[in-house]
Amino acid sequence: MDTGRSARKARWLRWALNLYPPYLGAGIRVRHIGADWRLVRVNLGLSWYNRNYVGTQFGGSLYAMTDPFFMLMLLENLGADYIVWDKAASIDFVAPGRGPVYAEFRLDDALLAEVRARTAGGDKYLPELQVEVRDGAGELVARVHKTLYVRLKPRARQAD
Repeated sequence: MDTGRSARKARWLRWALNLYPPYLGAGIRVRHIGADWRLVRVNLGLSWYNRNYVGTQFGGSLYAMTDPFFMLMLLENLGADYIVWDKAASIDFVAPGRGPVYAEFRLDDALLAEVRARTAGGDKYLPELQVEVRDGAGELVARVHKTLYVRLKPRARQAD
């Protein structure tokens, strides 16, 4: 991975996502995308225009702040030879978000190695990942479970 190009792409995407109307309107801010695409930090403020009927974080915004990041991170780390899609997601609401919240996404070498090994022969792999949404005091607000679809593109598969 060309680190300079990757870092520029990460900065550009962070800037673009922060201007993306659904994120802008919901109060979602992408605070950091690591140059190696293995760490992303996102937060969600709470104000009059994005709170729900009872004055807490709107559940749809809690999910939206977590939606694309594992897919984007895997795509950037695996490269153009892979197909990566979100397949399924669920969210467990643990406690009301009464103020700003944040989520931190991480990928490690072990996960990337497992994905490469399981897809090397052309098989699909459905990794299950989880991210926690926490409030300013570090208390758990929601847990988001993501299932991704990953497959090596036909042109990149090993010949049998």
